[in-house]
Amino acid sequence: MKYTVQKGDTLAKVAYLFKVRPFDLLLFNPHIYSEQSYLYPGLDLHVPSINRDLPLIGDDVHTNLEFGQTDIENKIPELRNKGIHVEIIGYSVMNQPLYAFKIGEGKKEIFYSGGWHANEWHTSKFLVQYIEQLAEHKQNKTLWNGYDIDKILNDITLYIVPLVNPDGVDLVLQGIYPSHPYYEDVLAINKGMKRFEHWSSNIRGVDLNHQWPAGWEIEAVESPQEPWSRHYSGKAPLTEPEAMAVYTFTNKHSFSHVLAFHSQGQVIYWGYRGMEPLESKEMVERLSLASSYTPVHTAESDGGYKDWFIQETGRPGFTVEVGVGTNPLSVKAFAEIWSNNSMLALEGLIL
Repeated sequence: MKYTVQKGDTLAKVAYLFKVRPFDLLLFNPHIYSEQSYLYPGLDLHVPSINRDLPLIGDDVHTNLEFGQTDIENKIPELRNKGIHVEIIGYSVMNQPLYAFKIGEGKKEIFYSGGWHANEWHTSKFLVQYIEQLAEHKQNKTLWNGYDIDKILNDITLYIVPLVNPDGVDLVLQGIYPSHPYYEDVLAINKGMKRFEHWSSNIRGVDLNHQWPAGWEIEAVESPQEPWSRHYSGKAPLTEPEAMAVYTFTNKHSFSHVLAFHSQGQVIYWGYRGMEPLESKEMVERLSLASSYTPVHTAESDGGYKDWFIQETGRPGFTVEVGVGTNPLSVKAFAEIWSNNSMLALEGLIL
C-alpha cells in the first residue's frame, strides 16, 4: 500500500504504525537510503504487507520512538479526559501552538518546562509521560513510588510547557525540504548542510535559552553574532515569540520554583550569580538524592530562563540536564531519563 508522509513522521514512527520493521521500509523504498534518513511531509512510501506479530504498547509515548509537536497534539484529547487542563500560551515562529498543561488544585504554583532546544526532544517526551502518570495516580488515588499524588495535587498546582521549541524539534526530526517556508534561511544558517542533529536553536537560528534579560549582554558578546544553529542570543532579549510566550506565562503566575529540563550531562544547575535564595541549596540536594544527578552551582553562563527567574523573583530555579551523551540522545536513553527524572520531578512537587 501507499502511505504519504505526514508532519512529524520518522522512519521508526511509520514502521511502528504499520507493524513492520524500519528495515522493511528501506527494502521497499530505494529512495530512502538508511534508517537515519529524513522523511519529508508529502513523500510517498510503499508499505509492504507483512504478517508480523509485533508487540504493541497501548500508549505510543512509552515506546522507543522520537517525540515532537504532532505527538503532543495527538495526546491532548486523552490528557483532557484524564483531567489535565490544556491551554495555548502563544505561538512559535511558524505559528505552531505552544501548549501548557495544568494539574492540581492547590494555591502553590510550580512550573516545569522542556523542549527548549531542538535536539533535546527527550525532555518533551518525559514531561508528557510524567503528567499523564500524575493524572492516572490522581484518578486512582494510588501512591507513585511512595508519593501520595492525590494529596500532593490538592496542595499544589503544577504547570508544564513540554515543548517550547516545536519548529526546531520538527527540523531535527524531519530535516528541511523545498516546500518548507524557512528552507533558504535554514540552509544559509547551516552553511548548505542538510543534517540537523546538532541544531538546538529555533527555526530562525536563535537559541531560546540565551534570550533572557539576565546578563543577556554578556552572553551575547560571547556567542555567535548572527543566526546560528546554537548559542546565538538574538538581536535583543525576548525577540523570539517562543521566549516571549514563556515570559508572559511566567509573569501571569506566582511560581514558587521552576525546573527547566534540558539534555545532557546528568547535573542540576541551581544558582545564578549569588542571587538564588538560601533554600535553593537544600532543595537541590533533595533533587540530587532523588535522581543521582550532581548539583552544580552555576553553568558559568548568562541569559538563561532559570537565570532570569532567579534574578526577577528571588525564588529558586533549577536547570536539569537529563541523560548523558551527544544530543540528540538515542531513543534508548529514555529508560535512564525516565527512571531518574520521574523521581526528581516527584520530589520537585514537595520542595
